[in-house]
Amino acid sequence: MHVSITHSILAVITSDEEPAPSGSAVVFRIRDEKERERVAKYIGAITLGMVHDLRNGTYIVVKHG
Repeated sequence: MHVSITHSILAVITSDEEPAPSGSAVVFRIRDEKERERVAKYIGAITLGMVHDLRNGTYIVVKHG
């Protein structure tokens, strides 16, 4: 039996210091822009998720179908 997670936000990588509800997503708070981008790409590759840049200092890693 094959089980996989689809259609969900796996991770949020942000510069925002304020706590926010994340549901089931893991939140990484990273101040440095280059480090945020690097971490987002690594998490995307490891989880086979798609990285989306929200252009406000936040990246999300989403698992699509």
